[in-house]
Amino acid sequence: MSDKFRHVPAATLTGSMRDYRYPRGPDLQDRIEGFFKWQNLRRQNGLWPFSRSTEDSPSTITSARDDAGNMIQGVNFGSQDYLSLSTNPVIKQVAQEVIETFGVHSAGSAALIGNTSHSVLLERKIADFLGTAEAILFPTGWAAGFGVIKGLVRSTDHVVIDALAHTCLQEGASAATKNIYLFRHNRVDECRRWLEQIRAKDTQNGVMVVTESLFSMDSDTPDIKAMQELCHEFGATLVVDVAHDLGNLGPDGRGHIGLQGMTGKVDLVMGSFSKTFGSNGGFVACRNREVKEYLRFFSPPCTFSNALSPMQAATVLKAFEIVETEDGAELRGKLMANILSLREQLTAGGFEVYGDPSAIVCVKIGAEALARLVARRLPEAGLISNLVEFPAVPKGQARLRMQVMANHTPQNIRDAVAALRDAYEAGNAEFEWLNAAGEDAPLRKTA
Repeated sequence: MSDKFRHVPAATLTGSMRDYRYPRGPDLQDRIEGFFKWQNLRRQNGLWPFSRSTEDSPSTITSARDDAGNMIQGVNFGSQDYLSLSTNPVIKQVAQEVIETFGVHSAGSAALIGNTSHSVLLERKIADFLGTAEAILFPTGWAAGFGVIKGLVRSTDHVVIDALAHTCLQEGASAATKNIYLFRHNRVDECRRWLEQIRAKDTQNGVMVVTESLFSMDSDTPDIKAMQELCHEFGATLVVDVAHDLGNLGPDGRGHIGLQGMTGKVDLVMGSFSKTFGSNGGFVACRNREVKEYLRFFSPPCTFSNALSPMQAATVLKAFEIVETEDGAELRGKLMANILSLREQLTAGGFEVYGDPSAIVCVKIGAEALARLVARRLPEAGLISNLVEFPAVPKGQARLRMQVMANHTPQNIRDAVAALRDAYEAGNAEFEWLNAAGEDAPLRKTA
């Protein structure tokens, strides 16, 4: 049995990035050496599946290199392109035409002269799509999440935030105030308790409540209506991040906000273009121009970053137009059919998937050691997917995140499931052998 496997240092299967989050020592550069040693040990043993680079478009089958330069190729469930718009010929034609007229650079902040006619039209399109009065663009979705909180919240204000909210939202809150209150995931009752405690002591300062319409790691959604009603009751402002469902879920593409009848009723909606709309960039949709103009000049990522390029603004605008057409509805139908097929085949193959149907299908693996051994075998099995491990998810709940596209074929899905099954069987066999061999650190399948 041992002839089938090679020894890997125990350190490659234990530890996490959390261990290196707060390095100690007076030299800011020297003290981070420990992280690179741990990372490089994993890299040398084929157990570092991050920082890969594609060699062609993020299509359903793609070629890439790992960060050691090794070529990999396979069916692609690792890219974020839910409606397959990044390779849409109409989108590509728009990009080419705009480059000919405007060039490739916006040449300034949106607070100065970085806007273009396309970005102005895109802001109007987003506001109309979401039923809000205004919308403002940001250079990335991360900047929008960070910026909407940092732009509006001051040090004496309060942020009540879902414990699983995206890092950009968590970091925005931390940069804005020390008065941060985490409520357990999707627990409206816990959110209420925090609001009651805050307002019992402070009626003079602002309160922002932050959540997402679709949480990507667990593929679940909060009761947005209940959250908004709670904010009205306590004089708080609700921010909902719609990065993962806007455009690709629901009969009209308005995601869970639309499905819950909350279009035009949420205080602030922020989102990203990088999941569904085939480009980088982000936005905040708001109730009036006063909020928009304040964010433009008091949200640092907006004020002090270059605006979206004209090509980005134009292609996102065209993507929104497609989303609203019958073609968009057809793409959403194909995407959901692929989602359901993948989830059904994974379940039939003995795998457990998280949450409700969405473009993110996370497959439960368990222990970080097991997940790393499985992920190492995915490329050779012909599957490109992403490993998610602690601290991005709870310890012992590592998973493989498969991201579905509208253009995935039935054969792509069958190949992906077969590849995952092969990789899991091989990785699990090695995991069991390491346990039996009594490696340096105990390995367990669950936390």
